[in-house]
Amino acid sequence: MKNAIDIRRMEGLKGLKEFVQFRYDMYRDCPWAVPFLYSEEINTLSSDKNAAFECCEADYFMAYRDGKPVGRVAAIINHRANERWQRKQVRFGWLDFVDDMEVSKALMECVERWGRERGMKEMVGPLGFTDMDREGLLIEGFEEDATMYINYNYPYYQQHLESLAGFEKDNDYMEYKVKVPEVVPDKFHKIGEMITKRYNLHVKKFTRKELLEGGKGHEIFDIINITYNDLYGYSQLSDRQINQLVNDYIKIADLNLVTGIEDWNTPDHKLVGFGITFPSFTAALRKTRDGRLLPFGWWHLLRTLKWHKTKVVDLLLIGVLPEYRQKGANSLIFDDLIQWFQRYHFEYAEAMQQMETNEGVRSQWQYLESRIHRKHRCYRKKL
Repeated sequence: MKNAIDIRRMEGLKGLKEFVQFRYDMYRDCPWAVPFLYSEEINTLSSDKNAAFECCEADYFMAYRDGKPVGRVAAIINHRANERWQRKQVRFGWLDFVDDMEVSKALMECVERWGRERGMKEMVGPLGFTDMDREGLLIEGFEEDATMYINYNYPYYQQHLESLAGFEKDNDYMEYKVKVPEVVPDKFHKIGEMITKRYNLHVKKFTRKELLEGGKGHEIFDIINITYNDLYGYSQLSDRQINQLVNDYIKIADLNLVTGIEDWNTPDHKLVGFGITFPSFTAALRKTRDGRLLPFGWWHLLRTLKWHKTKVVDLLLIGVLPEYRQKGANSLIFDDLIQWFQRYHFEYAEAMQQMETNEGVRSQWQYLESRIHRKHRCYRKKL
């Protein structure tokens, strides 16, 4: 007879490190998973490092059997999102467990109790603190290379969640693998030229100083707040959160792979759209010791970031103000980025998660050789 599951709240830096380490141990021998960057995981989950804690609260729990760790989960409340959507939701994220129904059941019941104690009426996930975190449970594409920006999990996770009483589908995300064309499609190139002439919209390539000191980095995330405002579970990014994102990502980006669109009809050349892409770190992270930069992990990431030692580029964020979508600003973004992808000899692009109901975004891939190669799902349960 199996001993009972022991659920413990992880406290302090020691507890947090054990919580983070569990996933590396579970997926070390999985050929499709990728180790997330260790320092980034620690910082994201630390209330004194992550600006999202100005609107969120969270606790982290691990399941043990016979003293051995067998599962983990984060319980999160994003008060800003709950206020925006008029919900009382507790989120579950950072969910991992061995193939044992008693373990997954105990973890979900733990989050449920935690949420009820705080007056929550629904349980949703997997979700992070904000939309900038990984979202969804992988339900298709288990034999596709993962990336550092998405959740990877074993197939049995879905079976466990859907076997537990009360859980139902809340939202699905699609992810596309897109072949970088040898020639920029006419849809993007010719239409891009026409758009520039007709609407006076122009591609903008940034300097580091413009992004970090001139306010352009902040403008990019202001556009995200506008364009993502009505998307599933979104909560507005505060100035502090934006400053942290600019510092964490824009500061190290290859600016050839960041494209803005400006409206030159406005006196200040208003920024109306952008695309942020990064070379894929999947292969580099697999050469690290559990996602750690030391002793030599930094070198593998540097080779990818600076010298593009990868065949894949990740399309992280693309946003265009609503009034400029019909003017074809997206075509200008892709026209410019594809040319840089070609120069860097990228062969494929990973399009990050898109809601299955977002036909406008999903339809843009029809002009390129592409396929849906992964699906993620968020679940909901009434408490």
